[in-house]
Amino acid sequence: MLKHSWMMSWLLGVVFLLAWEGWVVVNQTSPLVLPAPSVVVVSLLQGLSSGYLWPHILSTLSAVLMGFLLGSAMGFLGGLLLGELTGLRGVVMPFVLASQVIPKLALAPLFIVWFGFGSLPIIVMTALICFFPLLENTAAAIRQTDSKQLELFRMLRASRWQTLWHLKVPAGRVTIYAGLRVAVVLAWVGAVVAEFIVASKGLGALIIAAQGSMDTPLMFAVLTLITVLGLCFYKSTQWLTRT
Repeated sequence: MLKHSWMMSWLLGVVFLLAWEGWVVVNQTSPLVLPAPSVVVVSLLQGLSSGYLWPHILSTLSAVLMGFLLGSAMGFLGGLLLGELTGLRGVVMPFVLASQVIPKLALAPLFIVWFGFGSLPIIVMTALICFFPLLENTAAAIRQTDSKQLELFRMLRASRWQTLWHLKVPAGRVTIYAGLRVAVVLAWVGAVVAEFIVASKGLGALIIAAQGSMDTPLMFAVLTLITVLGLCFYKSTQWLTRT
């Protein structure tokens, strides 16, 4: 069944690309407006073979990885605290929510003032976006531990620390892993959007540069790269967190 689903997905993708190519050819659409997939592939291969794209790819990859790891670690630890300390959740959660409803794009000018240009503001913005899914999912997983299992651990005189690490975290790993998978997707959103504003290098910055030079095929090539890399990150996280 899974193999059949993958084959259908690939078939649907091929049909979509062929329809796109046919539409552009039949309507003689300018590449400036909508390049054909074949034109996008040529632009992508030229950028990779010439080495032009690699510094941008590596810059975005490092920002995504560092921001994801930092934000996920903070979210996981924060979720443990809020899940364990119910009173703390009531005090802290309004401030956490307030920090999340503020559009991260609006914070970019402040990050430039505080951290300067370069990779640091991108990493910070990416970490902030990855932080909340892990925080919320971890806290929910800790609070939803089965009461009968908790009672068993109390009867065995397990300490609070032992109950947390040997019962609550393992029992809630499915919910925690779900938050992790959401975070890895949002990491790409955060990094690329941050690069639109604060970076001179990276895939997000390259999209802005391609827009300025009216190089639409390059824009689509970069979007293709972001999509492929994002899917690879998601599938890797899915494989690592399989239960």
